[in-house]
Amino acid sequence: MGQLLSNLVVGENVLSANDARARANREQFDQAGIYVINMMSAPGAGKTTVLERTLEYMAGTPRVGVLEGDIQTTLDADRLARFGIPVTQVNTDPGFGGECHLDANMVSHGLRSLPLADIDLLIIENVGNLVCPAEFRVGEDSRVMVCSVTEGEDKPLKYPLMFRSSDLVLINKIDLVPYLGFDLPALLRNLDAVNPGVPRLQLSARTGQGIEAWCAWLIAQRNRVEIP
Repeated sequence: MGQLLSNLVVGENVLSANDARARANREQFDQAGIYVINMMSAPGAGKTTVLERTLEYMAGTPRVGVLEGDIQTTLDADRLARFGIPVTQVNTDPGFGGECHLDANMVSHGLRSLPLADIDLLIIENVGNLVCPAEFRVGEDSRVMVCSVTEGEDKPLKYPLMFRSSDLVLINKIDLVPYLGFDLPALLRNLDAVNPGVPRLQLSARTGQGIEAWCAWLIAQRNRVEIP
């Protein structure tokens, strides 16, 4: 019992420290007038391809910056560098112990490499994982979950916190539905079971379907920010 209580206290202390840093990040974003998206998903759901299509569509308006999170490599940041936007990579291994998520301290570290005065909209691409990223606030305004149809209809039920904590769910790779036998109505029912009425958009980052609606949502969110 004593060990259980000890573990509980350690967990509470970790999250408390993270929340304090997240509030500090939030103050920094507010001072700069930046709207911040925390983009989360399982590995391979298509976050980076969604970002590529997003940057193509927006073409510099609003001014977008990206903070990339991965355990190792700069592969995703390298893909986005061709757009000439501010982009920085945060690797959780070895600097942060190989964590399977970004926390508020890691994001704070990455912000040192970003020209915040030149950014209107910051998208944080979290480490691909359906569990840990949902547990750590990083100072974001909104959380966007990318759910690929290749993952199956049951993921909202198996990983409810990720879906429950999201403000928008992007259902990606919708162009593959005819080839997978995927039950889209079942996914939507499961999504409503854990996060009733959460906004959702169907898109295909490969074909561009739905990207306009997604970018319209982003711009609408960004326009709610008061510029200091």
